[in-house]
Amino acid sequence: MPTLEEIKNRRLNLNRFMTFNFIELSVLELDRAECRLTLRPESTNPSGMLHGGALYTMADSTAGSAAHSDGRIYVTQDSSMNYLSNIKEGTAVAVGTVVHRGKTTCLVNVDITAEATGKLMATGRFTFFCVGTE
Repeated sequence: MPTLEEIKNRRLNLNRFMTFNFIELSVLELDRAECRLTLRPESTNPSGMLHGGALYTMADSTAGSAAHSDGRIYVTQDSSMNYLSNIKEGTAVAVGTVVHRGKTTCLVNVDITAEATGKLMATGRFTFFCVGTE
C-alpha cells in the first residue's frame, strides 16, 4: 500500500481539474482530507461571491481525497450539497471525513467554512464507488 504522502502527491499530479480550479490539498490523513480555496476573480459568480460550482468542486475534491486515502481508486457515485452562506473575500476551507468505508463504496461528509470567521458555508455528503487499486 502506498504511503499517505505518495497518495497525496499522486492526487496532486493526476487531479488537474482540482489544480485548474486553484484548490489546494493542504492535509491528507487516513480517512480525512482538508482543502483550501482562496477567492480570486476566476472563482466568483457575477455577484462577486464564491461560485457555487467552485464550492461543489472543492467539496467533491476534498471528499475524493479522503476516500482515496486508503490507496484505492474511487469515482463519485452520488452526492448532495447544502449551501448556507458565502464569502466575497478570503479563503474557504473544506474538511472531508470518511463516515463509512466498505468493500465497494465509501461515504464521506464534507463541511466548508470561511477561514476568517469559521462560519459554515456549505455541507455535503458524497458516496464513492471503488473501481480498483493504485
